[in-house]
Amino acid sequence: MSYLFKPKNYNPILNLQQTELGITKIKDFFQSNLSAELRLRRVTAPLFVLRGTGLNDDLNGIERAVNFPIKDMGDVRAEVVHSLAKWKRVTLADYGIENGYGIYTDMNAIRADEELGNLHSLYVDQWDWERVMSVEERNIDFLKSIVNKIYSTLLSTEYLVSESFPQIKPCLPAEITYIHAEELRKLYPNLSTKEREFEVAKQYKAVFIIGIGGPLGDGQKHDGRAPDYDDWTTLGDNGLAGLNGDIILWNPVLELPFEISSMGIRVDKAALLRQLEMEGKLDRLEMYFHKRLIEGSLPLSIGGGIGQSRLCMFFLRKAHIGEIQASIWPQQMIDECNSLNINLI
Repeated sequence: MSYLFKPKNYNPILNLQQTELGITKIKDFFQSNLSAELRLRRVTAPLFVLRGTGLNDDLNGIERAVNFPIKDMGDVRAEVVHSLAKWKRVTLADYGIENGYGIYTDMNAIRADEELGNLHSLYVDQWDWERVMSVEERNIDFLKSIVNKIYSTLLSTEYLVSESFPQIKPCLPAEITYIHAEELRKLYPNLSTKEREFEVAKQYKAVFIIGIGGPLGDGQKHDGRAPDYDDWTTLGDNGLAGLNGDIILWNPVLELPFEISSMGIRVDKAALLRQLEMEGKLDRLEMYFHKRLIEGSLPLSIGGGIGQSRLCMFFLRKAHIGEIQASIWPQQMIDECNSLNINLI
């Protein structure tokens, strides 16, 4: 079901021409600086993969992948990617990427089951990145060091935007705040996970919530994660599980928490087996990706995705992702947006 959040007295700061210029500036600057910070080289990525290989990301495990038959291959079916979380790790191995270096790509996807709204579209565009790491780096300190590099790139991008468009004032804090999902639950035991994100993002303006995917102290998950890419069971700080998380910013236009990246240290063999068993997905061990991981032919890695349209939406102070990208929206939402001065592309 679609849902439109209606900001009060919204007036776009930039017109359509300025917006398109801003999108170009942000995308060119951010990817260049991110690749330098994390030592990533750009690679070409697929729009679709063969069904049954285990390469597609199943997100929360319930979203259906758009698929189609391939005539010249006996109608075997291909799936449009949800993301490239597992494909990237295979690519690191096949390209022979060395420890401390990685890859990034422009990932485009179709997510037909998205609930459409200000932040969610049928069309997904993000920078998917993955970097080879060592056994010694599989810890929270290393995870935070990578998050800090990404956040530094966000701060630099915010400065670029404010220099290019002085009417847009910087709003990000100098540093990002870290908190584990279990610590957040204990702070706000009577709130839902989304309400907790609202409170912590409003207070700190930029947070990284650690440990997303596994059950918390009350038996509930902060949010869902597939069992075969992020490691959400290995113990980290203070005996709390999870070597992954989300970067969430406070959106000053919508006055809501605004997730711009899901990322983490990826599963090793032990974590994969543990998480597949917890989720009742051990049958996946027969798939191509999982066999390669079990046999040890894939490197240890850390990676994630950073939403391109979301990043532009945040920095250009837009109220709807449809002001950044061309997609399809329900007619009722289009009509409501027009009445609210939200100009969908």
